[in-house]
Amino acid sequence: MKAKRVLVIDDEQIVLDSICKILKDEDCEVDVSLSGREGLDLALNRHYDIVLTDIRMPDIGGMRVLRDIKRAKPSLPVVMITGYATAQSAIQAMKLGAMDYLEKPFTPEKIIEVVSAAVHKATTFPVEEQALIHKEEVIKVLERAAFDSEFIYNLLYRGAEALGEYDLTGPEKLALLTGDIEWIEKYAGQLTPTQRRWLEQRLSAEIW
Repeated sequence: MKAKRVLVIDDEQIVLDSICKILKDEDCEVDVSLSGREGLDLALNRHYDIVLTDIRMPDIGGMRVLRDIKRAKPSLPVVMITGYATAQSAIQAMKLGAMDYLEKPFTPEKIIEVVSAAVHKATTFPVEEQALIHKEEVIKVLERAAFDSEFIYNLLYRGAEALGEYDLTGPEKLALLTGDIEWIEKYAGQLTPTQRRWLEQRLSAEIW
């Protein structure tokens, strides 16, 4: 594998140490962070060829990290690190902009394969528009989610699959699924209390 600059974000030191050693043996330059918030700051302010981030972390989760990286650096590939319990969430993340996922426990060969493939794909995949395009569809989702308990459950536990009937881009789905009020209001204007209800509920839910 050609040497790359890699950022690894995970709240388990053993995971960071393992991935760091494997990639340094491939002559990669590797930075690590035990904090989602600190890792996101590194990703936004330094140059990397790829970011690997855990799904669940104590401060901010991998979906938030994915979302904010894609907003600022749409072409930067992000790979989700996941355990068995969150594998479905990692698969969902691929529908929302992640390039791939790496399931624990992993082998050195698998890490090298995933990182190499993700960096290569990033040079060939089109960069997705990061602005809110489908305002009316987003509002429909928000108004439905204010009152439809079954829909709320599906949004929380099925993620992108729950939004399949709506004409939405990956960034729009990610904003809805991570409670990104600020980004949605930037493009759609001030939301009503009813329209904000789901987004505020999402911010308080410990899912992903």
